[in-house]
Amino acid sequence: MSDHIHILGICGTFMGGLALLARESGFSVTGSDRNIYPPMSTQLLSSDIPLVDGYGADQLSPVPDCVVVGNALSRGQPAIEAMLNRGIPYTSGPEWLGRHILQGQWVLAVSGTHGKTSTASMLAWILEQAGLHPGFLIGGIPNNFGVSARLGGGDYFVVEADEYDSAFFDKRSKFVHYRPKTAVINNLEYDHADIFPDLAAIETQFHHMVRCIPDEGLIVRGGGPAIDRVLEKGCWTPVETVANADGIPGAGWTWRALSPAADVLQISAPDGAEAALHWDLIGDHNAANATAAIAAAAHVGVAFQVAVQALSGFNGVKRRLELLGRPAGVSIYDDFAHHPTAIEGTLSALRAQLGSGNLIAIIEPRSNTMRLGEHKKALATCAQAADYALWFASPDLQWDLTSIVSASGQEVLESIDALIDRALDVVEPGDSIVIMSNGGFDGLHSRLLIALEERARS
Repeated sequence: MSDHIHILGICGTFMGGLALLARESGFSVTGSDRNIYPPMSTQLLSSDIPLVDGYGADQLSPVPDCVVVGNALSRGQPAIEAMLNRGIPYTSGPEWLGRHILQGQWVLAVSGTHGKTSTASMLAWILEQAGLHPGFLIGGIPNNFGVSARLGGGDYFVVEADEYDSAFFDKRSKFVHYRPKTAVINNLEYDHADIFPDLAAIETQFHHMVRCIPDEGLIVRGGGPAIDRVLEKGCWTPVETVANADGIPGAGWTWRALSPAADVLQISAPDGAEAALHWDLIGDHNAANATAAIAAAAHVGVAFQVAVQALSGFNGVKRRLELLGRPAGVSIYDDFAHHPTAIEGTLSALRAQLGSGNLIAIIEPRSNTMRLGEHKKALATCAQAADYALWFASPDLQWDLTSIVSASGQEVLESIDALIDRALDVVEPGDSIVIMSNGGFDGLHSRLLIALEERARS
């Protein structure tokens, strides 16, 4: 009989992906979460993984062989207290992944403040097109695969390597459990203010990961002083740098945008080889992501031209500037951006692509860092590429959003209905609306689509 694991917090993208990997590996898997929700709940149920709503102690009967604890769980939850009182074996999701899935694999880990999901998805697709059939666990759903995780059938595993903490009993970053041979560090800024007091604390965690990369491995890095400081603490692994061709002198891998929206790129390898990439993604940030993915793939032997050709057929990731529809001639996009740098990069790229027509941004500052106000000074300028920026002031905000953004002509509204009404006031056929949130935004996406469709029929 197979070992039974019970996963607490199973509907998060990481833990849900881990559940799929465990099930595919032959484990008996059950799980629970508060307010079972899609899309992960749908994936899990279709894989015959039973789900329980809430964290009651009764879900640990019969007793599982191991409880895998999500990092959203804390002391005081009945299931946690029962687990501890009964002496049931437990571990964190990242540690379970490292022990049961990643052992014996060539791990390619993608880390950084921005672009982890997109870069990991690109890298997995490149390896797939090269015939390597990689396993992967990604914090989103790549459209080319349709799932967030799979075991694969070869020697390579791509993992999105998050710096967030592992569990209430393990405050190390998730990625220290992965022991990569190939590591991408895209960029590094201050984030996760709920667990890190400052950027230096995050840099320490990245250094812990660097200390575990073998000298036969490779670090693919972007620019910036924070990554410089991480590597200056000690580095025993070859490093290759990715940069805009007009950016860091001497960078091994470079890219140059050949179109205003950066949907046509020239990418150059360290040996001087060049290739043009025509693809469906836009923006300098995605150009950097693509180049990093190509560099990481080269480390496992994927030819440069094969990697570039693979990305020409890359279809993006759900919730990363995903086109939801064009009701009444209005393009509606869903985007996960929840950091000022990501908001600015996405809006600037979309503005360059659109040309004519107004760009309307509807933004929810929802992340823990946003709610604490750590990035509030940057919010006044990060949405300047939009013709209209409509911000949602949720009751969770612990600071005055209006005083920050209204001075630059942006608007703050306090309900979903008000956001929809205001968007309908200003939008015209040919315009574009991008909805920016790392959550469900209380169904705003579908409600706005329906409202525009109804207006077109009236």
